[in-house]
Amino acid sequence: MIVNTLPSTPKPSVRYSIDVLQEEARQLVEKGIVSRQQPIYALCQYIPARDWVCVEFELEEGDFLLRDRIADLVGFEEWEND
Repeated sequence: MIVNTLPSTPKPSVRYSIDVLQEEARQLVEKGIVSRQQPIYALCQYIPARDWVCVEFELEEGDFLLRDRIADLVGFEEWEND
């Protein structure tokens, strides 16, 4: 009998994709909770620790580094008043 001795990784409570991360970051910026100039790593304060591994994976897949700015993640902003 084979026994799995590897620790199990809990399933994330939310499925994080780049689109979801961008929207979450955009909302935090709009609310003034984080700055567009902060590193992406600052978002870890607002994402459950158990989900952060999944977030890091998605960021890596999207060619983002934790030291990149949140502005790089959220991209351009659309202004309705222009």
